[in-house]
Order: sequence, then C-alpha cells, then structure tokens
Amino acid sequence: MKSLNALDRASFVAAVGGIFENSPWVAEAIWGKMPFASLDALHRAMTDYIRTQPPAAQIGLLRAHPELAGRDARLGAITDDSAAEQAAAGLDRLSDAEAARFDMLNRAYCEKFGFPFIIAVHDHSRVSILAQFEKRLANDIETEIANALEQVFRITWLRLERAFGAAARMS
Repeated sequence: MKSLNALDRASFVAAVGGIFENSPWVAEAIWGKMPFASLDALHRAMTDYIRTQPPAAQIGLLRAHPELAGRDARLGAITDDSAAEQAAAGLDRLSDAEAARFDMLNRAYCEKFGFPFIIAVHDHSRVSILAQFEKRLANDIETEIANALEQVFRITWLRLERAFGAAARMS
C-alpha cells in the first residue's frame, strides 16, 4: 500500500483508474482520501463513493460495462480486464446457439433496464450466468441497479486483488 499511497494524482489514476470499467473518475475522486491502510480500505473508499453518487452517475458507471459475450467482446473492442474475465468463464468460446441466447438476453435486459447485465463471471459457470440473467430479468429497476452495483463491486475487488494484492500485503 505504501507505493500506491505515495503516488501523485495522475499516477494514482493511471494505476487504479481501470479498476472500475472505463471509469477513471472514481479513482480521481478518491485520491484525496489517501493514505489507505489496506487494499480493502481503498476498495471501500471507492465503493462508498459510488454509493453516494446520484442514480444517473451510478447508471453511467453501469453503462460503461460491456455486454457479456456481446458484439464488442466478439470484435475485441472491450478492455483487457473484461476480455480476460469473459474468456476465463468460456464466454469467448460459445456455440452459435449459446451466442444467440446471450444476444437475446442482452437485448432484453438492456431494453428493460437501460444498462448491460453485469455479473462477476469469476464466481459463475456459463450455465449459472445464464440462470442469473433470466432470474434478474424479472427484477424491478431499483433492485437491479443494486444487484448490478454489487456485482461491479465484486468485480472491482477481484481486479484490485489481482493487480495489487501481493504488493499490498508486502508493504
């Protein structure tokens, strides 16, 4: 943590700005809260900040995420983190029928909620991702914003741990 806590604003944003998908504004906003005692404290500062934002900003954060196994993923037009996460769940190796099902669910979800379906794929198989997709489509908008944010927070924790976990434990 010492190395992260010693960074100036621009370097801090460069180091952790990608933790939230295409949303470096989160890192920018919490930089002034340093020093962070632990990786958990850094993550908590980031998630607490998001929780205090107005709904429009929260939805903007959700909209910054790609669709699962969607067109952008198939074209390689998503962040390296998202590509690696989706590949680890096998979403880059779908059959034509599976891809069609994801496309149909992505469309239905986005039409209903106005942002892409978000799930920490690390915690799921393709089968459980699809089951959650269908289950969450039945939710109301408030419930689904809360669910999507919690999934974003899980994803960001995993990204922080992967990127800085060993270094943070050593400092």
